[in-house]
Parts: sequence; structure tokens; C-alpha cells
Amino acid sequence: MIEVDRDDIEVDEMSAYLTEDLKTEIAHGIEVSRLAGMLARELKLDPEFCHDIEVAGMLHDIGKLRASTYLYGGDDDTLNVEKMRYVRLHAGLGYEVVKAEGYSDRVCEMILHHHENYDGTGYPDNLVGDAIPLGARVLRVCDVFVALTSDRPYRKAFDSKTAVELLIEEVRHFDMKVFLPFQSIVYDEIERKELEGDTQDKLVFHA
Repeated sequence: MIEVDRDDIEVDEMSAYLTEDLKTEIAHGIEVSRLAGMLARELKLDPEFCHDIEVAGMLHDIGKLRASTYLYGGDDDTLNVEKMRYVRLHAGLGYEVVKAEGYSDRVCEMILHHHENYDGTGYPDNLVGDAIPLGARVLRVCDVFVALTSDRPYRKAFDSKTAVELLIEEVRHFDMKVFLPFQSIVYDEIERKELEGDTQDKLVFHA
């Protein structure tokens, strides 16, 4: 069983956001957006919803830009538990940014709640089950998968199959009505690449 400290990952993801170039972070948003759009279409959601979730996927981490001023304005010896308080501000800060820019309520809500877990252990509001907006439930699994399958300054990318195994270990965090179609999309893409003899593990999803 692969052990992963989720709190340390969130702090390190924030560090990565600041130390990696902007191009890398834009690429993360594009990947989440494309995968979320594919999953929304797999769920037979209407075209307007699919468009909104692709927009939210692109912008879901925009609040990290503002949260970074809280996180890195202080002492380098700040405890991780203290840093986590600031990391977890980014969903709400992102909501404020997109709300002020006039994005739809649905897009704003997706961004606000993209770190909620289906079992109520997420943030910012500890929402449970279907109280979490559907778009946020879709973004949650897509965001985690894309992060796990991407190189970071503190670790190499997990291969796609290992990333899915990690998600299965934490499946209580995800809506099974969303997770099972997501799993199908990923495995179908892995099978397609294997049949084509494509040895590159990184999956590329298309809108």
C-alpha cells in the first residue's frame, strides 16, 4: 500500500505553484479542464454545464496567487499545520476573484468547493455527499489525478495506473457516480495507448 501524507502534499503543491513557471501551472489548468469536460460529457451533462466546468477547471487554482501572500509573507520555519490554514484559503479566495470578474454562479461554486470531499472531510465548508455541487465533485477527482500524474519539484509523477490506485485508496472522498465513469475514461485511454504501442505514460485528454 502506498502511503501519502495528504496535508504535506497540499503544502508542497502550494510551494510548487510558486516555484514552477507559469507555463507549468497553466498546463495543469488545461489538463484539469480537458479531463473534467470529458467526464462531464461521459456523465451526459448538457453542453452549457460542460462549458462551465471546463472554465472552472482552467481557473480552479487561481486563488493560490492570493493565498501565497499569506503563506510566504512570514517565517520559513512556520509549522505545516499553520501553513495548511493558509493553503486552504485558496478555494475561497479563488471564488472571490472569479465572482468579482463576473463569472456565473455555477462556475464560482465549482471553484469554491473543488476541495470538498464526499465524506465531509474537505474544505472550505465540510459539505457532505450531494450537498457538494456536481461540478465540484467532478473537478475534485480530475484535479487530484492530474496532480498525481505530473512532475513536481519534490517528487516525480506517478504513472497513471498507480495514480488510480491511490485514488481508490481514498475513494471515500469521491462521489462513486463520478468516480466510476472517471476510472473508465482513464483505463480506456491507457488501453488505447497500449494498443497503439505508445510507451509514453502521460495521458493526454482532448476537449
